[in-house]
Amino acid sequence: MVVVGAGSFGTAVALLLERAELRTTLLCRTVEQAERLIRERENSHYLPGVALPERLRIGALGTSDDQFARADLVFLAVPSPGIGLALAEVVRQGVPPSAGVISLAKGLVPPTGTPPTIALEQAFGSDRVACVGGPSHAREMIESGAGLISASRSEQLAHRVAEVFQRAGLVCEVSSDPVGVELAGCAKNAAALAAGATERQGLNAAGMAAGDIFTEVLALARRAGGRSATFVGRAGTGDLVATALAPASRNHTAGKLLAEGVPAAEIPGRLGQACEALETVPLLAYALERAGLDAPVLSALSRLIHGTLPLEDWVRLVRVHQPEPERFRGRVAASIRRWRGLDPRR
Repeated sequence: MVVVGAGSFGTAVALLLERAELRTTLLCRTVEQAERLIRERENSHYLPGVALPERLRIGALGTSDDQFARADLVFLAVPSPGIGLALAEVVRQGVPPSAGVISLAKGLVPPTGTPPTIALEQAFGSDRVACVGGPSHAREMIESGAGLISASRSEQLAHRVAEVFQRAGLVCEVSSDPVGVELAGCAKNAAALAAGATERQGLNAAGMAAGDIFTEVLALARRAGGRSATFVGRAGTGDLVATALAPASRNHTAGKLLAEGVPAAEIPGRLGQACEALETVPLLAYALERAGLDAPVLSALSRLIHGTLPLEDWVRLVRVHQPEPERFRGRVAASIRRWRGLDPRR
């Protein structure tokens, strides 16, 4: 097993693979980071206080040409802006024909806002590509578990990835909707950012912003073949609750910093880590525009990130935005008939 990316989540996944008694290599972004992890046997920047077992092999991506030669599964745990470079290196080195390539990112690939599995499928084919989503804060995942979703167009690969995490003691369900899982994760991050940016105006406003973001991204997911059920399950609302309740949520905190007037470019430095939503929201807005879908709230959030929309205008839009009314024709009678059909007494 190979994990590319030694941030908090990549490190946690590597530890879980070792816990599942699978020989694992963790590939860092730089030689300096790899040497530090080898020397300290701890990822003190991203996951302090968690020991790295001696049997976990650690290296730097691209320092040899056979880093994936014996891999059964390759996990890409890099922020979505770096997926292109990581993918190019995996393609350059090559992977065994039977190896699966799994995205762990909850973001989109620049510059067009492509879901990671779509980019991976172009290189490896749909039967060899999967993604993992769900509520999965890194430290809690290795200490007490998580509820993951393994999604692929290949039933065999989806189960294969799920079984790896189940062997490590986690709950991991299987889905055939990888794009839905990825866009639900993007919606979660964007909604957490929007809620953070609006929270000072009240929890109702924060909830309105998050709900509108989810609705707009769901329209994009459905256009790409994703399912609504994915968004209301663990990959979407489940992950959003986990983020909303997390005191140290990077995306929620980033939204608060935006509301305080901190420029988006300075926020990763304040957090000490990358913030996926700051990159993902503009890409989502672009993807929605290309798809011809109306997304006024997400578009406004993108402009807030870029500094071209004042905070007061963002809050005003959230407060007054009136979603399009639903069409009622025939819905009431039909819903009554369906409900009666569910009544066991009939």
